[in-house]
Amino acid sequence: MEKRNLRKERIGVVSSSKMEKSIVVSEVKRVKHPMYGKFVLKTKKYVAHDEKNDCNEGDTVRIMETKPMSKSKRWRLVEILERAK
Repeated sequence: MEKRNLRKERIGVVSSSKMEKSIVVSEVKRVKHPMYGKFVLKTKKYVAHDEKNDCNEGDTVRIMETKPMSKSKRWRLVEILERAK
């Protein structure tokens, strides 16, 4: 039996939940500039599948890599870590 590789997980903030059963999750990283040494914020966006449609904008969520579900959806919602205040 072949062992499957571990799936990638990301933690980010929901930046859009206007779609049906889909959310856009933004992951913000602080990266040091290679030449100037200043820390720069880098943002990466992921489109994730939200089966129950229960996420709102501002929620902190954990998403996991999965098989392609549409043209841009390759992630799925695992859990909501913190609700928006």
